[in-house]
Amino acid sequence: MKTQDSATASIPIAEHPSGRGLWLAALGVLIYSFTLPATVFALEGVDPYVVGVGRSAAAGVLAAVALLSVRARPPRRDQWAGLAVAVAGVVFGFPVLSTLALDHGASSAHSAVVVGLLPAATAVFGVLRAGERPSRAFWLAGTAGAACVTGFALIRGAGRVTAADLLLFAALVAAAAGYTEGGRLTRDMPGWRVISWALILAAPITVPVTGWLLATTHPRWTGHAVLGFGYVTVFSAYLGFFAWYEGLARAGIARASQTQLAQPILTLIWSGLLLAEPIDATTALAAVAVLVCVALTQRARIGRVPTTAPGARTCSGRDRFPTGP
Repeated sequence: MKTQDSATASIPIAEHPSGRGLWLAALGVLIYSFTLPATVFALEGVDPYVVGVGRSAAAGVLAAVALLSVRARPPRRDQWAGLAVAVAGVVFGFPVLSTLALDHGASSAHSAVVVGLLPAATAVFGVLRAGERPSRAFWLAGTAGAACVTGFALIRGAGRVTAADLLLFAALVAAAAGYTEGGRLTRDMPGWRVISWALILAAPITVPVTGWLLATTHPRWTGHAVLGFGYVTVFSAYLGFFAWYEGLARAGIARASQTQLAQPILTLIWSGLLLAEPIDATTALAAVAVLVCVALTQRARIGRVPTTAPGARTCSGRDRFPTGP
């Protein structure tokens, strides 16, 4: 990536890794698109707080094994604040709030409105926290995509403001903040380590709370409950971030986040197949409109103001995934 002498000059986000970054982001979106249906499965026999907190506690075990296997160095002192925001957003905020929304009666299709608005919110956080400067064309295409998804959700009956809607809105803000901080940290630390350290940082809370909840809520581990909880633990809470954070860092937070405009459509498809929720021609039309908007955001220019911190280090490509110390 080209650098300039002026610390305030706007520069293009790294051209050479951006294509791979978008593919990684798309893989993350595919993984996350199953999260809401899987959560519905888990709620068939498990308390919503066990689902929201317990998945992070269980994923923390996977994170500890991964970090120990490569004898990973602890994060630098200046990285802990960003990790704390990631913990608040993607370890506690979105999992707990979205699970509570589903438990309060929101369907998987209804909840897809959150994911539809999430890319726009993440782009805003990217401007505020990551120094990115999307062009006007980007904002127009992103706004159009968010409008398409919102209109689609309203047509499907998601327009009424309820307690579940408020929970979903809070989940949206939490996820956008956590995605942005994780993407920022992944510029300087492999994405798998970012989510691993975030889960470890949260473990002193998630592990004892999960133990207490399991002892007091008496979960029923039906086949669906095991399958759903297992998915949100292994994939939604952990492995999905391997691809997602790398995609945000390589392609730019604002640009990569727009791939998530396709997630509500995918979620609705899985909801129809797995939860027997109806799918009609409107879904296909919305999918086409959203994909067009995503394509337009990828063609729009995005700059970034260099914000390299003193003592910051960069990681080589071979250190991006857990293959060695």
